[in-house]
Amino acid sequence: MMNIKTKNIKIMFNKVSYKYDFFNNLFSFGLHKIWKKKLINSLTPNKGEVWADLCCGTGDMTFLLSDRILPHGSVMGIDNSEQLLKIARNRSKALNNKVIIWEKRDIFDLDNKTMQFDGICMSYGLRNLRNVEEGLNKVFLLLDSNGRAGFLDFNHSNEKSFSTIFQKLYLRLVVVPIAGIFNLSEEYRYIEKSIKEFPKGNQLIEIAKNIGFKKAKYKTLFGGQMGLLILEK
Repeated sequence: MMNIKTKNIKIMFNKVSYKYDFFNNLFSFGLHKIWKKKLINSLTPNKGEVWADLCCGTGDMTFLLSDRILPHGSVMGIDNSEQLLKIARNRSKALNNKVIIWEKRDIFDLDNKTMQFDGICMSYGLRNLRNVEEGLNKVFLLLDSNGRAGFLDFNHSNEKSFSTIFQKLYLRLVVVPIAGIFNLSEEYRYIEKSIKEFPKGNQLIEIAKNIGFKKAKYKTLFGGQMGLLILEK
């Protein structure tokens, strides 16, 4: 049976799908594309490798990966939102990309006995999983020996830091009101709550090392608004 949080997140992303890319570009001033490239560059995908983009959304990072592993590698874009995947598949057809395999799946339903990847990435997905520790453990199991994984997400700073204060004001005074014009205020109000419940960078490192990752590092981007978690098995 699907976890309640997982079900609600799926419903939410299906609802926002028609404005998903538009809002990502608008609210990040287009910088999310640069942050995603930073993540991919940190993971150094190589030609011929097999990769997965979990919670792939409309496929931004999936396409970045496919460019790096051509001509003999493969990439799997996985998401449980059919509406986001529909957009991703349409983009793939337009680009005539035959390297990417799109899968509508919950990542916890993936069989790590038959699926093994050289690398895994995830942007703005770890925070939305039913449980962060379970998610990182699942990634660990899906990685081949010496595999690496990377995550881009909002950074959870200390409560009274300038970063947190700015983050809250921007979400409350800019993001939510604009989303409200399209009747999506509740969906974007969720972001603040999800960040508050998300582990801080040092906590993510500790969780990853306890799971078994040999190397784990975390760095912030954009004045502490975003964070990159890079792991090696």
